[in-house]
Amino acid sequence: MMFSPVEIQETVNMFMRQKLDVRAITMGISLRDCACADGKKSRQRMYDKIMRYAGNLVKVGHDIETEFGVPIINKRIAVTPISLVAEPSGEASYVEWAVVLDSIAKELNVDFVGGFSALVQKGMTKGDEVLISSIPEALTVTDRVCSSINLGTTKNGINMDAVKRMGQIVKETAERTKDRDGIGCAKLVVFCNAPEDNPFMAGAFHGPGEGDAVLSVGVSGPGVILAAAKEYRGQPIDVLADGIKRMAFKVSRMGQLVGTEAAKRLGVNFGILDLSLAPTPAVGDSVARILEECGLEGAGAPGTTAALAMLTDMIKKGGVMASTSVGGLSGAFIPVSEDEGMINAVKQHSITLEKLEAMTTVCSVGLDMIAIPGDTPATTISGIMADELAIGMVNNKTTAVRVIPVPGKKVGEWAEFGGLLGGAPIIEVNTFGCADFINRGGRIPAPIHSFRN
Repeated sequence: MMFSPVEIQETVNMFMRQKLDVRAITMGISLRDCACADGKKSRQRMYDKIMRYAGNLVKVGHDIETEFGVPIINKRIAVTPISLVAEPSGEASYVEWAVVLDSIAKELNVDFVGGFSALVQKGMTKGDEVLISSIPEALTVTDRVCSSINLGTTKNGINMDAVKRMGQIVKETAERTKDRDGIGCAKLVVFCNAPEDNPFMAGAFHGPGEGDAVLSVGVSGPGVILAAAKEYRGQPIDVLADGIKRMAFKVSRMGQLVGTEAAKRLGVNFGILDLSLAPTPAVGDSVARILEECGLEGAGAPGTTAALAMLTDMIKKGGVMASTSVGGLSGAFIPVSEDEGMINAVKQHSITLEKLEAMTTVCSVGLDMIAIPGDTPATTISGIMADELAIGMVNNKTTAVRVIPVPGKKVGEWAEFGGLLGGAPIIEVNTFGCADFINRGGRIPAPIHSFRN
C-alpha cells in the first residue's frame, strides 16, 4: 500500500488536530478446542491458548504506535462465547471463567476481554442459562470482562423468554454495582443479528465460524469527519455526502495499514476493518456535533435521522472502497455517555429515548450507553430491548441495547462511569407498563422476508 507525501501530511494533520485514532486492535481467539468435562483443566487450556496468541498484543500495538505515529487507544481480546466452551464442564456457575479472563487481561495489560457471551436467539441450552445467571456476579467481581447476549436474528425471530430474563439480569447487575452508578451494565449488551467479527466492546466475541485466531481493527474519526463537514458548509447535501465519503476512504486506508501490519507481526490472519465513528467524551470527538454541522440546531431536531442515514451510508461506502475486509459494524455509533454532543442534546431536551430509537434504524448499532432511572422496572427494560431488537430483525441489521438503570438516581441527575465510558444525565423513560406483554414469553416469529435461500 503506497501513500503520497500529500496523503502522509494530511494524515498527520488528522492525528494532531482532529483526534483521529485507531480505537482498538482486537485479537479474536477460538477456545473451541479448550472445552472438556473438567472445568479447571478447560480454564487452564483457555489461559495457555490466550497467552500463546495474545502475549505480544500490547507490545506490538505500542511498537506500531511509535513507528507509525498512529494512536492505538485500546488493545482488546475477544474469545469464543463462553457458554459454548464452559458447557461441557457441567459447572453450576461460570463466574470463575470470567475471573480467569479478567486475570489474563490484567496480566497482558489489555483493556477489555469480550466473549462472556451466549447465542440464544432461538432457545437456551443449560450452558446458556448458567452463563446468563452468572452475569451479575461476573461483572461485579471483574473489571475488564465484557458480556453480550444475542437474543434475536432476522432468520430466527426474537427469543422473548430470554428478553424477559435479560431485563432482570440488567436490574440485578446494576444493583450489585450500585456504589459505582451501576457500571456493571456498561459492560453488558444484548443484540439482534450480532456480528461474529466485531472488534468493539462490549459486544465483541469470536464467532464460531471464525478461524483459530485473527486480528481485527476498529478505526474511529468523528473529529476528521467533522472537519470535512465544515469544509462543505452551505453546500448541497450530495456534495457534503461525497466529501464525507472521500474522508472515510482515507481513514480506512490508514486502518487497513495498521491492521495488516499488526496481524503480520502477531503471526495471525487479518480479520476485518471496522470503520465506525465511535465518539469519546472529549470535545471535538462527537457524532452529534457532525449532525449539527449538517445544519441541525441540535441533535434530535427534525431531520436528524435523515442526516444520520446519510452519514452512516457514506462511512460504509468510503470504507468498502478502501478495504476488501470491511466488517463488524462500520457506520456511526450514537452512545449518549461517550459523546459530548449527545450529552448536551439530552440536557437541552432535543434528544429523547424515543428519538434515539428512531435514529437506530439507520445507524450502526442501537441504544447505547444510556443511563435511565434506577427504579425502572425490569419488564420495562425488557420492553426497550424488544423494541430495539425488532428494528434489527425486521430491517435485517444489527441492533443492540446497552442501558444502565442507575440505582437511586432519577431523571436529570448525573451518572459517572469514567474513562472512555464517560458519564451521562439520566434520561426519561416512558412510565406506561408492558409487563403483561413481556410476561407472555415465547418467541416473536421471524419476519416473512427471512425466508430466503
